[in-house]
Amino acid sequence: MVPFTDIPVVSLEGEPDLLGPLAGKVLLVVNVASKCGLTPQYDELQRLHGDLSDQGFSVVGLPCNQFGHQEPGSAEEIRSFCTERYAVTFPLGAKLNVNGDDRSPVYDWLTDPARGFPGDISWNFEKFLIGRDGSIRGRYPPETRPEDPVLLQDISDALEETPPEN
Repeated sequence: MVPFTDIPVVSLEGEPDLLGPLAGKVLLVVNVASKCGLTPQYDELQRLHGDLSDQGFSVVGLPCNQFGHQEPGSAEEIRSFCTERYAVTFPLGAKLNVNGDDRSPVYDWLTDPARGFPGDISWNFEKFLIGRDGSIRGRYPPETRPEDPVLLQDISDALEETPPEN
């Protein structure tokens, strides 16, 4: 099976390998949108990223326009919104689909029944926690805030894992 960070995901700026540089880190992968009622989660996502990045943690935002057309902007508009409104510094991917026939390979991987967290993505801001070893440690519904105590404990537990040897 292909490791998570080997899946080709284009960055918001058009770079071809968003995930590769994140190998060995604990990742919180979130499908994001700029015009959603849950968009204020960007604040907590950025705070989490800033607080834990020096421990080998990163949020990864993957914009999606499949739910209520709540991410209609261009790459430049998304970057501007995220930077100006929420001071986002975590990696953002190019807009992609999380469900359906044209689902991105990253979401094929995340929802593969063999990995234990199958099923379509229900809405914007659904979250997947990826351990240092590249395994899925948890899946959290959109309403789960980034600073939810259970999610924070799961992140803490994942950060305590021994990093894989290169």
